[in-house]
Amino acid sequence: MDHSLIDKLEAFYIRFKEIGQLITDPEVIQDMKRYVRLTKEYKDLEAVTLAGDRYKAALRALEEARAILTSEEDPELREMAEAEAEELEERMPQMEQDIKMLLIPADPEDGKNAILEIRGGTGGDEACLFAGDLFRMYAKFCEKRGWRLDISSFNEGTAGGYKEVVASVSGNGVYGVLKYESGVHRVQRVPETETQGRVHTSAATVAVLPEAEEFDVQINEGEIKWDTFRSGGAGGQNVNKVESGVRLRYVWKNPNTGVAEEILIECTETRDQPKNKERALARLRSRIYDMEHQKYLDDISAKRRTMVSTGDRSAKIRTYNYPQGRVTDHRIGLTLYNLQAVLDGDLDEVIEKLQIEENTERLKASGL
Repeated sequence: MDHSLIDKLEAFYIRFKEIGQLITDPEVIQDMKRYVRLTKEYKDLEAVTLAGDRYKAALRALEEARAILTSEEDPELREMAEAEAEELEERMPQMEQDIKMLLIPADPEDGKNAILEIRGGTGGDEACLFAGDLFRMYAKFCEKRGWRLDISSFNEGTAGGYKEVVASVSGNGVYGVLKYESGVHRVQRVPETETQGRVHTSAATVAVLPEAEEFDVQINEGEIKWDTFRSGGAGGQNVNKVESGVRLRYVWKNPNTGVAEEILIECTETRDQPKNKERALARLRSRIYDMEHQKYLDDISAKRRTMVSTGDRSAKIRTYNYPQGRVTDHRIGLTLYNLQAVLDGDLDEVIEKLQIEENTERLKASGL
């Protein structure tokens, strides 16, 4: 039994009690940014302390069972103690593993909502069709998870699918799951326009950004340049009559590079212009937050042997091979022969194995 875990847990108990007092302090409550950060830390520490309580209770019960086996002569009591000791000894390694995972500092972004961006890459019309297939895959995955997916903007391909589609995804722990999808996705199949049955290779890029809260980034709203335009789309009395679509331009100086960049964002998600402005602002905050956050990701990348969830977004991460019904994730060398199920949103097995791989790396890096 790893009794040293008890010593490691002690500091977490002390911090948990300290934060419990802080979040009831009126001065802390008035500082919304600090209050939100502390309540998030409190929730994380609560999970650690509860796991620690269960572990300590199990250790005490195991010691008591062993004491009975040492001192008791009654056969019935000894049999009961032996059965309890065997059960606890089987459970203890998993309990210790669970605590070790909780002790590793989590990615602070994992609990956030996400912005999902999919763009057709190399391959022309076929790449746009594939981008549409990917969007459908994520829409079904979100539906199965009970998450809400709202399209912010899209640009359809000439033959169908999307040249680009941007959506917001909200729910419990969205970014912590979808972050594994950032990168280049490649498809190998016979396009509908191919007359000789040759397999073509096309690609689409997926970017998953943590959705930033208002207090995560500083934006001078007075420097935003707004344009409005008429929304296209299917039906509705105000289509092409009311300028509900919005476009914002904002010049932002990247603190990591010192270079000024113009950010352009369009939103036609609703027929209500104020709501579109609000959602465009949310995307602007997330875009800036993501670029500022990149330094943090680069620092992590430099420390890890392989990157599962925060690697280079230009890296090829997955191939969808239609002739063989195969899906291959190149980061962990995983190959599954259930292509249609994956395209229907059954991503759980892939993401679970990616999480296991990343957690293994984090566990090694932590020294636990």
